[in-house]
Amino acid sequence: MVDIYKYVQIKTALIILEDGVELSRKSNRYVLSPNADISGEDAEVQAVCNAVWTDEVKAAYAAYIEEQNEFFPSATPEEVGGE
Repeated sequence: MVDIYKYVQIKTALIILEDGVELSRKSNRYVLSPNADISGEDAEVQAVCNAVWTDEVKAAYAAYIEEQNEFFPSATPEEVGGE
């Protein structure tokens, strides 16, 4: 399912190998919203974000955040689904 705001989910894995044999694996997941600063993300992640976060999507997400701020004025962006 693709949400109307086109959240991008990232999963990374840190894999420790010794002589080609996996000794350990640690996974991390996080979500990027259309208002996220993606300048520090991998080029492939930036390309996906730039492809799906059209001006229309960004405007709709900004309006959503503004609407949430009206209902929850003390909420942080993280609490209403932002960065």
